[in-house]
Amino acid sequence: MAGDQEKDLQKFLKNVDEITNLIQEMNSENPIIQQKAIQETEKRLQFAMETQEEDGCRTTVNKTMISPAKAPAENTDEMNQEAFLAALEKDAKSRAKRRQENKVLADALKEKGNEAFAKGDYEAAILCYSEGLEKLKDMKVLYTNRAQAYIKLGDYQKAVTDCDWALKPFSFMQCDEKCTKAYFHMGKAHMNLKNYSQSRECFQKILEINPELQREVKDCLRQVGLQEKAELQEKEAQEHLDSGKNAAVSTKALLESLSKPDQMPLFYAGGIEILTELMKDCIEQTLFRTHHGFQVIDENLIIRRCFSTAEKDAAEETLCMSVLRLWQAVTHGNEENQRLLVTSPYTGKLLPSLLDSSVGSIQEQSLTLLLQLAETENGRILIVNHLDLARLLEALVSFLDFSDKRASSAMGLLTDLALEERFHVWFRANIPAVLPILTRVLRRDPKMTSPSALYQCVAVMANLSVDAAIQGDLATSEELRDACLGLWTRCEEDMESFRDVIYTLLGFMMNLCLQTPFVSEVWAKEVNRKCFCLLDSQDGGILTRAAGLLSRTLPSSRHLVEEAIKAGVVKKMVKFLKVGGQTASHYAIKTLAICTNTHHEAREELLHLDKKLGILMKLLDSEDELLAGNAALCLGNCMEVPQAASSLLKTDVVRALLRLVGNDSAKTAVQLNAGIALGKLCTAEPRFAAHMREHHGLEILNSVTKHISE
Repeated sequence: MAGDQEKDLQKFLKNVDEITNLIQEMNSENPIIQQKAIQETEKRLQFAMETQEEDGCRTTVNKTMISPAKAPAENTDEMNQEAFLAALEKDAKSRAKRRQENKVLADALKEKGNEAFAKGDYEAAILCYSEGLEKLKDMKVLYTNRAQAYIKLGDYQKAVTDCDWALKPFSFMQCDEKCTKAYFHMGKAHMNLKNYSQSRECFQKILEINPELQREVKDCLRQVGLQEKAELQEKEAQEHLDSGKNAAVSTKALLESLSKPDQMPLFYAGGIEILTELMKDCIEQTLFRTHHGFQVIDENLIIRRCFSTAEKDAAEETLCMSVLRLWQAVTHGNEENQRLLVTSPYTGKLLPSLLDSSVGSIQEQSLTLLLQLAETENGRILIVNHLDLARLLEALVSFLDFSDKRASSAMGLLTDLALEERFHVWFRANIPAVLPILTRVLRRDPKMTSPSALYQCVAVMANLSVDAAIQGDLATSEELRDACLGLWTRCEEDMESFRDVIYTLLGFMMNLCLQTPFVSEVWAKEVNRKCFCLLDSQDGGILTRAAGLLSRTLPSSRHLVEEAIKAGVVKKMVKFLKVGGQTASHYAIKTLAICTNTHHEAREELLHLDKKLGILMKLLDSEDELLAGNAALCLGNCMEVPQAASSLLKTDVVRALLRLVGNDSAKTAVQLNAGIALGKLCTAEPRFAAHMREHHGLEILNSVTKHISE
């Protein structure tokens, strides 16, 4: 018995030591140690509660009586331990309550820090986030937010440390979007610390966590590559300078000379021209950068005055031209120099404004510089991200006032920029600002500009309007729609010269007509009238797009369909189906489906032109679902004409329709159209019911109906 008491005592003392250690760890400054201690405490409490439950119902059984088990006197140590654990449980509940209170305070401090960050007061933001972490040491967002603030202040090592804390595996936190944020900020910090391998690893980790961020990760990796390349360039350039190479030494000396203030414009122009001649390769371009060449030019008050003066004399114009040629020379093929030029607060504002210069030579050189930048993806991204795009767009379309190559060059630049997804994002967000610009383009006299430039500009509009959000906003503008009609009318006066403009304009208007609710009937009526005229065109492209536009305007009004039928649209569409290509056939069968869906005259005319409906039967076997589905709809409509169904008795129409019904089509409308056509066919001619039974048609229809209803 004495041995058992000694064991119990040792066990109790061991537990006391362990519990004492747990309490110390729960008060640790290290959040990881603290959380592990909380976990262990919870396990012990759970075990103690289970043991107490078992003790409360334990009984001692013998042959004479049943009575509750009583703790012997020698187990007083165990009772003391249980009392201690009960006190610990109470302490844990108290801690949980304090944690909840601290979370409320930490959240408030986070919001306060975010407000300071938004105002650019990064020091205040850091103080708020730090206070929040004193309240709740494991709040990941406070670490990532503070890391972002440290990056803004250039304290990159502290940013890395905070991101590292945010990525610690706290027991109750899973890797969520905060993980990607931590890896993003850590990648940025490592890049600025020139730890390029670690930076790439961070960005690649983001892709592993969330593959949908591929574009963002690609941008980050591109930045890492560019910065690493720039660093290597600077090392090589410094070696050339240290070795005393003439060009390197001359570059440095010229920049020192250009730093002299208050000289005559021609003094600076001469020095800049010599400097431009030295910019033969990457070494000199890099030395220009490392010796603060962009800053020397930006901060020169004489150069600034010359650029800002509206009426320039010969010396001022010469200086401006010299600077523009220098920028072309130092940025050609040099991504880091391109970045410094475009992101400069001064030149970033200056470049779009120079396109509006009243001096033709300056305007042309500015356009040349921007075209050079836009030759690469990196340059286009810089332009879209950092220049005033609304002002740039307005300046570029103003080049349409010229009939020479400048207009085509400007539209070429606009076309390149519009290929960037970032440009689409900007365009979507700024429709109210750009709508007047686009409307003015469409209202211009085509004879006063280059046809190819006008074509390019309208093509940009058409390509942008493919985006459903942009499309919807543009379609609601009555002024824009009317301007489209006006330009169409003016271009019709010289179809030969402006064929491409009309072709592209038709595509643009087709996109606008995809929106529902549809545009006004008055506008659609005028569009239809013009389309009817173009349906006699010998130009296949124009003819096809006219048919396409017609197929999209007709659904807006029953009255428009009546007018189209009177104008002979059914006959023209049947002709398209006989000789047209796939795109023309799409538009033609859709137009016929619209006409026959509402007007008996159209059904009768179609049967008159295609007595045994051979054209529709051929389309039913098409692998193109849209063609086959609209053909089935059209065929079903025609079954309402007497004797139409009987003319198909010797055909394989039932098999063809059942094939469409039973196909695993991505478009349920195809199956519905075919099913409806079968129903109308059997109603009009009961003998087709036997054909249905032969091909197990009812079973197929029942199966498909269940599938569609689900």
